[in-house]
Parts: sequence; structure tokens; C-alpha cells
Amino acid sequence: MGFLSLDGTFWLQLINFAIFFAILKVVFLNPVGRAVAKRRAYMDSLVEGADSAQANLRELQARIEGKRATARREAEAAIAKSRADASNEAARIATEYNAKVQDIVKAAERTVSGEMTQAEASLEVRASELAEMMLDRTLVGGNAG
Repeated sequence: MGFLSLDGTFWLQLINFAIFFAILKVVFLNPVGRAVAKRRAYMDSLVEGADSAQANLRELQARIEGKRATARREAEAAIAKSRADASNEAARIATEYNAKVQDIVKAAERTVSGEMTQAEASLEVRASELAEMMLDRTLVGGNAG
């Protein structure tokens, strides 16, 4: 007899193994296989969802950056416009006050010129009055002595 004999026990063990494997397949391997397949599908869907969320995040970040850049440009333009408006307003005010100052200076010059003319006219009259008064004093003082 050899190491392996093909008698009735071998065939019975073979049939017993086939039945055990069929029961094992129905009770354990098929449900475990389905559970593994479901788990794999679930994990694949999570990975796809994460990839989709990352793509959406990148798209939103790009849009946010675009809006930030637009807002920055608009703010810079508004600041530049405000600066130009302020500069124009300052120039207008300076021009307006310069004209007022010129009017005040001209009015002061006219007043001073009028007062000078008046003073010059009255200077001759006063000089004559003073000369007469000094002459009277001299004559009156010279007669008294």
C-alpha cells in the first residue's frame, strides 16, 4: 500500500470537504465577500467625495482670489479718485483764497493810497499853519523881549 490510497475513505473525505466548502461559501465567504465589496464601494465613494470636495475647494479659492483681486483694484481706483478729488478741491480752495487775499491786498493798497494822498494834502496845510504859528510866536516873543 502506498502513501495515498484511493479507497472509500478518500472519496468520503473528498465529498465531506466539498460539502464543508459549499456550506462555508454560503455561510461565510459569500457574505464576507459582499461586505468587503460594499466596504470597498463605500470607501471608493468617500475618496470620490473627498476628491470632489477638494476640487470644489480649489475652485472656490480661485473665485475668492479673483474677487479679492477685483476688490483690491476697485479700492485702489477709488483711493486714487479720492486723492485726485481731494487734490482738485485743495487747488480750488487755494485759488479761491488766493483771490480773496488779492482782493484784500488791493483794498488795503487803495485805503493806504487814499490815506497817503489825504496825508500829503493835509501836510501842506499843516506845514503852513505850523509856519504861521512859529512866525507868530517868534514875532510875539521877539516884541516881548
